[in-house]
Amino acid sequence: MTFDITLQKSAPISPAVFGFNLEHTRSAVNTGLSAQMLRNRKFAGKPAKNSGVAAEWKGVGDRAFFQNGGRECYTRHIGCEKMRRGNELQSLSVQNVRGGICGIMQDGLCLKSGVRYEIRAVAKCYVPVTLAAELTDRKGQAVYARGEVSLVPGDWQTAEFTLAPAADDCEGAVRFVFEERAEVIFGAVSMMAEGHFHGMRADVVKLFRELGPAVIRWPGGNFAGEYRWKDGLLPSDMRGPLQAVTEIETQPHSHGYDFHEISTDDFVALCREVGAEPFLTINLVWNSPEDSADWAEYCNGSPDTPYGKKRAENGHPEPYNVRFFSLGNEMGYGHMEGPMKPEDYASLAAEHIRAMKAVSPEIEFFSSGPYPNDAWAEGSAARLADDVPTISLHHYSGAAMDYTTPEKTAETYRTIAAAPQYAERTIRAMRDSLDRTGKKLAISFDEWNFWYAWYRPSCVGEGIFTAKMLHMLLRESGPLGMPFCCYFQPIGEGAVLVEPDSARLTANGQVFSLMKAHKGGILCALGFPEGEADDGSALATVKDGSLTATFINDAYDEPKEFVFTLPEPFASAGSPAETMLLSSEDVAPYSYFDASPLEIEQNGGKIRVVLPPHSAGKFHTKPLQNGFV
Repeated sequence: MTFDITLQKSAPISPAVFGFNLEHTRSAVNTGLSAQMLRNRKFAGKPAKNSGVAAEWKGVGDRAFFQNGGRECYTRHIGCEKMRRGNELQSLSVQNVRGGICGIMQDGLCLKSGVRYEIRAVAKCYVPVTLAAELTDRKGQAVYARGEVSLVPGDWQTAEFTLAPAADDCEGAVRFVFEERAEVIFGAVSMMAEGHFHGMRADVVKLFRELGPAVIRWPGGNFAGEYRWKDGLLPSDMRGPLQAVTEIETQPHSHGYDFHEISTDDFVALCREVGAEPFLTINLVWNSPEDSADWAEYCNGSPDTPYGKKRAENGHPEPYNVRFFSLGNEMGYGHMEGPMKPEDYASLAAEHIRAMKAVSPEIEFFSSGPYPNDAWAEGSAARLADDVPTISLHHYSGAAMDYTTPEKTAETYRTIAAAPQYAERTIRAMRDSLDRTGKKLAISFDEWNFWYAWYRPSCVGEGIFTAKMLHMLLRESGPLGMPFCCYFQPIGEGAVLVEPDSARLTANGQVFSLMKAHKGGILCALGFPEGEADDGSALATVKDGSLTATFINDAYDEPKEFVFTLPEPFASAGSPAETMLLSSEDVAPYSYFDASPLEIEQNGGKIRVVLPPHSAGKFHTKPLQNGFV
């Protein structure tokens, strides 16, 4: 491929093309971003068996008596009175019938010697009890660390421990035990390694930042229909678990419950830490318009407003200035509760818009629906156009995957690598549908990924898919009126692989890191010789006085040559400051890119690079001293 990079027809790229979803589904927060190590830490749901012990827990003691629910409950909800879910608010009663050691335990924990663990138990009793927390082996025979706290009869109290185990044990356990002939009711327990960021793993937050997020959509997705934002005003241990109506699909790893580990304050802190703008999705069906207005006021109101005052009392006197709010998620689909007709959705959304704008006029709204869909474009998008200029679109690519032979691996890879063309067709169909309304409407392509990325390991093949998708989105976001694009979703389900004791970028994440230099840049035009077409495998931008070019070779078994000419003044500026090649011999599951310098041949302003099969590369110039942008 031969081309010239030209600045004459350059166009700005929306930074929000580098958007991400942080949805409370599956492994994104639970066992992903969250530093919480304990499963079912608020004892939601029914006991796993007739022992009476809550799911994920085991009983300790000879003939101890356990009841899930007990006589009292510590967790609670605020608001959303119309919303009904089952068995969210529970506690676990433990009665020591015969004396001796009695309590509850959870195993399968990865314990590291020298690491200090913050452990809490919210409990109550009716006679004095000495409650111990222990870090042990799986059978509770080897005790690595132990602490004791005296509980007094009366109301709920929080016992806090800081324990550092004396040995490594990736099949370790925590035990909460006592010896008195008494009843202890556990309302919530918690265990996190020290050094977390607002209850989130610091190593995962660091990798999230490495992806270059410009905007983060939260708390869903589908989960927005379960979320009760006001519960986030409670202490984290007190927030009631949230049962998903599509429980097996959205919360399969936690028995259908989310434990509300991240509040609005925590989420905004995360956005600030990684350099992203927050993008909130309201619970359009179960939150009233007044609830939604309260959320907008909590985010954006001054401290002399009722909910701005609550934010200030929580330690955040300055408004968060959250601009982006989505009016529900995927409305009109059967898996979402709420209106199924576009006119009904538009009427409901209008009520929330009026209430939210009354307290925060600067909000930018996004509406949803089963798009592309002409009926919804006319019946919803066009009706809301004066207040809602941006319409949500979701698309997931897919392929039958078979890696059992070299030939089937190659076929699977080629199908995955070709998938971005179908995503682009969907976007163009959406564009045509919206244009037929005669309204000026933008697209928010705020969920995209390869189908079922959250249920299987990723690979270099999907990394090439992600690279091609990013090239397409960067190139077409302007012409197609699509300023927002959000990858679903980075943590635990696509770009960042999280293990109990480690985290790393997947091939998808490596591609985002490679291409984030384009974020917020100005797209350069590429000029090709007569008869040679632009296949989308090369892209160039300028930003902050530097030029960045990225290249993709999606061929399975052939190298690809790129010969390009730099524009002035870059042509005479000297050698590049940075090059990188992401390459791999393997494209099958569990594969990653190897990073190395991209070898170049340079003759003045003419550059030649050769990429091996299924690879991506970057060429990044030094900033020009004259401040060219």
